Order: sequence, then C-alpha cells, then structure tokens
Amino acid sequence: MTELLNLEPELETFEPWQLTAFSAALTERMFPNFALFARLVEFGDAAKLRQILDGVWDSLSGQGAKMNFEVQLDAVEANMPDLDEFDMYGALPALDAVVALNATLNCILEKDASVAASIGQLSRECVATFLEVSEGDDQMSDEELVKLINTHDLMQAEDAFRDEVIERLRSLKHAKPDFIAALRELARNEGVSNIGISDDD
Repeated sequence: MTELLNLEPELETFEPWQLTAFSAALTERMFPNFALFARLVEFGDAAKLRQILDGVWDSLSGQGAKMNFEVQLDAVEANMPDLDEFDMYGALPALDAVVALNATLNCILEKDASVAASIGQLSRECVATFLEVSEGDDQMSDEELVKLINTHDLMQAEDAFRDEVIERLRSLKHAKPDFIAALRELARNEGVSNIGISDDD
C-alpha cells in the first residue's frame, strides 16, 4: 500500500549501535499499540516486553544490568498475537510492535542493516493500514487511497520522525548516554504511538 522505503543504503553506513538505536526508536514509538491491546483484551505480558525494550535502551547507554538478548527472543515471540485468534483490527498494530521488538533484538545479534530497514518499512505499513481501515472507503480508487495515506498528518509525522532519528544518529559516531536518553524521549512521543493512540486512552 505504501511505496517501499529504500532505507538500506542509508543504514548500511551505520555502526552496529546506530542500527540498534534506529530500531529501538521505531519500536518505542510503536510500543503503545501493543500495550493498549494487551491491556484491553488481557493478552500477553506487556510488562515483560517493556522490560526487554528498556534493556535495549540501557545497553545502548551503557547503563543497567547486561541482558541476554538471545534468551529474550523466546519471550518476545510468545507475545505475538495470533491474527486468527483475534478478529479485530487492534491485533494488527499490536503484532507489528512485537515484530519490531523481535527485529530489534535480531539487529543487536546480527548487526544487519536490512533488519533495521525492515522495521522502518513495518512502521510505515502500520500507519498506512491504520489509515486505510479508519479513513478509507470502498468508493475510493487506489490512487485516491494512496494520496490520502501519503498526505495524511500521521504519515507525515511518521516520515518526519524516521528522518529525524536517522539525522540525529548520523551526527554521532559513538553512543553517549545523554544522546540516547534524548533519542528515547523523542521516540516515546509522550506515550503516543505512530498511529496516534496511547495506552492511557
């Protein structure tokens, strides 16, 4: 539904910590989608996933106890909602958030730019699907739907956020705790996700 982002060439110049920080930032912004879903339908362990994502941030800033990210993959996968089981739209962005966290851990383990790039694409698709479900209608042509999605405030915010994360990361060769803290705060977006929802809703 959205054009494919060609993030890989851009991210290939990044150091492993920058790839992880990019992945963590996009996952952080998607996380309320899972947290709200988990609370509303009493699914999974949002606190555990929050702890794992916090562990990623802590490892970036060199603070907190060391976490074995390979071991955490099982915990993340156990929290992926089964779309056959949940016949509701909210399961989709919730699943996207968990897939993004899974990919972030793989990014740490494999140091692969293509994994980080896939999270960028996933986050954008998540916004596009939300807009198609919430604002699209059967009377629209494909062109009209694409225009609605690409010009919508949420998509503009998505693209601006991703560009800002890349820009900030490009400006720094080594991770610094205050830089990581500021990036995390940017990604947290006052608890509002990439599709404009909050777990406080």
